[in-house]
Amino acid sequence: MMTVHQVSQLTGVTVRALQYYDRIGLLPPTSCTEAGYRLYDDAALERLQQILLFRELEFSLREIRTILDSPDFDRRKALAQQAELLELKKERLEKLIALARGIESGGIKMDFRAFDTKKIDEYTAQAKATWGHTDAFREYEQKAGGRLKAEEQAYGAGLMELFTQFGAMRDHAPESAEVQEQVKKLQDYITAHYYRCTDEILAGLGKMYVADEAFRENIDHAGGKGTAEFVGRAIDCYCRR
Repeated sequence: MMTVHQVSQLTGVTVRALQYYDRIGLLPPTSCTEAGYRLYDDAALERLQQILLFRELEFSLREIRTILDSPDFDRRKALAQQAELLELKKERLEKLIALARGIESGGIKMDFRAFDTKKIDEYTAQAKATWGHTDAFREYEQKAGGRLKAEEQAYGAGLMELFTQFGAMRDHAPESAEVQEQVKKLQDYITAHYYRCTDEILAGLGKMYVADEAFRENIDHAGGKGTAEFVGRAIDCYCRR
């Protein structure tokens, strides 16, 4: 067991912050001494590591508490996604450093690509959608709450039909008008039956359709091999327009 002061010294988190985490239910101590001093065991320290990783990725404390307290929270999957997001941030920082050095040496002038956070934002949206604690997911829960099982199956079948139609378009360019119109149909369908599908959420879904094995297999089953990748490229074109 470690006291709050020992945890503060070990982690760099202030005592005041640890006390606040306790008050809001984010990181309650494992136990308290008779004198009322907080004590933390290894499990609490592991939770603190997760909190700090999520904070590094700029998640709000409310989002972090919701994610960590979910019975579906998968620590290994979360760590993998956190590592990927940190790699993306590292890549962006390296580009910014190179840009600053270039400007310093009188070389690079009007180059703003290093400031682009779209890739990070899209992956963050995908990660939050995967963990299922976004406003979009809560909206879906509200919509689906009163549905009969047959209705939910019908909506699912309608979604798969859209992917079947995508499969029939695989010989078209992803940026073609017909394919882009199909992406719009997909976005509108998700908004109508599941949750408001913004361009940001759609971009995250496009990446998930390719990266997530279960999504990829289902979409390829509906539209033929390669459909998931094709849909992902079409969505990317649509969101970059």
